[in-house]
Amino acid sequence: QVQLVESGGGSVQAGGSLRLSCAASRYNINRMGWFRQAPGKERGGVATLKTGDGSTYYANSVKGRFTISQDNAKDVLYLQMNSLKPEDTAMYCCAAGSGLYVGSSLNPAVYDYWGQGTQVTVSS
Repeated sequence: QVQLVESGGGSVQAGGSLRLSCAASRYNINRMGWFRQAPGKERGGVATLKTGDGSTYYANSVKGRFTISQDNAKDVLYLQMNSLKPEDTAMYCCAAGSGLYVGSSLNPAVYDYWGQGTQVTVSS
């Protein structure tokens, strides 16, 4: 069973930075990612990573501002968020998937395991 525990959320002013962490007990997974859901909106992909070769993928809205990375030695997934905007306010969740999938890795439906989430609030 894969367990994911997020940390690092909080409140920040627009233009600020936060770094989210996801401690993972990895077992036979090949992709991990960060997703977010704001009140009244559907959950959407923010950034994902293939654990094997380190390939990364980003939502257009965060390209150039957010960076996803992994520390294999510590089994931790990170999301460095810079130049934060009020529209980045959401609950951020870490996810992991195993096996084959079809379509975009930014699609939440291709992930099997989810953390509880950490809140990020950006004020203007």
